Amino acid sequence: MIRIILAVIFCLFTFSQNLYAAQSTITEAEGYSCAGEDKSRKQTEVSAMAEAKRIAVEYAVSYVKSETKIKDYQVEKDVVDAYSNATVKVMEIKERGWYKDERSGDCYKMKIKAEVIPDEKAMTSLAANQSAADDPALPLSVKVWTDKKQYKNKEQIKIFLKGNRPFYARVLYVNVKGESLQLLPNPSRSDNYFNGGVIYEIPSGNDRFELEVSPPFGEEKILVYASSTELGKINVQTAGAVYEVKTDVGDVGVKTRGIQLKEKTAGSKPAESFFESTVTIKTLQ
Repeated sequence: MIRIILAVIFCLFTFSQNLYAAQSTITEAEGYSCAGEDKSRKQTEVSAMAEAKRIAVEYAVSYVKSETKIKDYQVEKDVVDAYSNATVKVMEIKERGWYKDERSGDCYKMKIKAEVIPDEKAMTSLAANQSAADDPALPLSVKVWTDKKQYKNKEQIKIFLKGNRPFYARVLYVNVKGESLQLLPNPSRSDNYFNGGVIYEIPSGNDRFELEVSPPFGEEKILVYASSTELGKINVQTAGAVYEVKTDVGDVGVKTRGIQLKEKTAGSKPAESFFESTVTIKTLQ
């Protein structure tokens, strides 16, 4: 449970080994398909979506290759293979519709915003390699941990973040009731940009709160969303020294992924790195 007293937030959580982390790339892609004489309209629409997903993977692989400068050939191959076998999650259908092509007849266009999630097993294996996990040449990866494995009543805890590359982050705390507080950015610390290779502590600096053990007890979570660009906005309300999250917990991840994609160079396809990490913690009396 969270108690806010004199702009200081008091809460309890103890660390467990349960950690979830996932890397991904967010991009936009277009797919086209023509009905011809052998496809129904429905089949054509499905084909256009499949094409858009395939191209999204190609863009993600191209982005990873261009944004990373991996010197180890095997590591580079593992990363590219992981993205080549990626899962594509459609975040938004930007545009879709039928049009007439002079030569092919009825055709369908599908433009999507997609999250390309590399093969989880391959990326987990790569992250287990300490030197590789800290390598700034690799796709964005952010470590999240606390200073001890468990805490007793009234003990204060610290959260630590370290990315292999510069990143923007949103840090949330979800209590036993499922209520969410945004620890960062907060009313006193709007800057949520972090340099790579540096360990950051929460709370610290301009933060005007402390994290202290108190009941009720149960399973709680620390959620960290990170990206190579500014994160999408969520609905929050000032609650002392932090923000109370008004967006439904199930929608926070989707809205946070609502980043603005821009072409970095002429002719390049817009894409950005994204990373999500969840530490499940358990409160003890």
